[in-house]
Amino acid sequence: MQDKTRITPVLAGLAVAVAAAVAPVFAHAVEPSSTTSSPTYQPAPVAKSSALDSIVVKQAKGDEYKETDLWARIRSGYAIPDIDNQLVANHVNWYATRPDYIARTGQRASRYLYHVVTELEKRGMPTELALLPVIESAFNPQANSSANAAGMWQFVPGTGKDFNLAQNLFTDERRGVLESTDAALTYLQKLYNMFGDWQLALAAYNWGEGNVQKAIKRNQALGKPTDFESLSALMPAETRNYVPKLQAVKNIIGNPAQYNVTLPPIQNEAYFTTIDKTSDMDVEVAAKLAELSVDEFKALNPQFTRPVITGGEKTKILLPQANAEKFYANLASWGHALSTWTTHKIAGAKETIVALASKFHTTPEVIREANNIPAKTRLKAGSTILVPKMAASAASDNDIAEHIVENAVLALEPDRGDSKRVVRTRMTNAQKFRAKTASAVETIKSRIQRKKRGS
Repeated sequence: MQDKTRITPVLAGLAVAVAAAVAPVFAHAVEPSSTTSSPTYQPAPVAKSSALDSIVVKQAKGDEYKETDLWARIRSGYAIPDIDNQLVANHVNWYATRPDYIARTGQRASRYLYHVVTELEKRGMPTELALLPVIESAFNPQANSSANAAGMWQFVPGTGKDFNLAQNLFTDERRGVLESTDAALTYLQKLYNMFGDWQLALAAYNWGEGNVQKAIKRNQALGKPTDFESLSALMPAETRNYVPKLQAVKNIIGNPAQYNVTLPPIQNEAYFTTIDKTSDMDVEVAAKLAELSVDEFKALNPQFTRPVITGGEKTKILLPQANAEKFYANLASWGHALSTWTTHKIAGAKETIVALASKFHTTPEVIREANNIPAKTRLKAGSTILVPKMAASAASDNDIAEHIVENAVLALEPDRGDSKRVVRTRMTNAQKFRAKTASAVETIKSRIQRKKRGS
């Protein structure tokens, strides 16, 4: 709950600056191009000071004031130099004329932004970097790119491994809120230390540090400047538009009323808390214990890619604070198995999905869905899959072994059916003679029959 608020003369300037405090930003849609032909925005009047009451709040101790709107907190930490060119104007126009896009992404962002901003401030980094997932994924942790990048911060597999993001059959930490945010900020810090310039660091995040280094050396050899805008002509279109897109979002968040953008405020408080999980647990069970829908649970815990959450004490689950309390209370009285899944390793071609379904008293559809096995494919020998626990072991709390979690693989091949293969063997001379004799006899019989029919 908020304490009673008041505006002082010292804060009057701040109040006007944050009058249009905003909340959740943008939802997933097609990215703007540099030549968008969208309808242009119409500037709106600046909000009146009567709407400023919720911007600052007096704290219980002392005379310090704290912003209650998270977007005001982000604006107060802007530190990357601005750019102002036609690309920025095009992207501002694209975002400002798509309120549905803003609303959808805002709903996603409201879960994660407090954590991202807090981590940026801990590291002393510019807070507008918290807006980068708008550009990367529209704050969708389930987002995938054509280059196999995944998650809110869009890590490709190789870069994810470089920053210790686990990627196995059960977990993809490129999607995890805590893990991917830590990796992204660490990577951005590394790039800034390399180039000494946040705009070049951002370009390298998108294009790769090696490419940016080559572009710098090329301009240096020609005696040309090496700032982002001077290098942009050497960059691919995506990178050339990357920093202007972030600048466009930054401009809108900085003064949404100027661009006729209306966004509800998002409270400057944590959305989720972290709890420990000490044994395997079905995703559906975890959601039920927390009294959340499965979709909402997955929105906070997108790194779990199978219906069971494996791992021991190192595995964390994110839940809204109130739901965390419900989780613990319901867990204490839970009288059923926490996990209904175990693993099975495919020994050979005879273990078809249909046969496995019969063996484990389920359906082929359940096995395919649990293991993300597409239709018209079958399992190769050596694959490890999830199967339901048998009745005798359903009540067992035996977890999936750690070495299985870390090393399991799923290999698939096209299912061409069970047509019999023609087996060809080499015949002996005697067999060849008998085959020729039989063929000659059949030929003579056929001729005799034709003569009889013709007579």
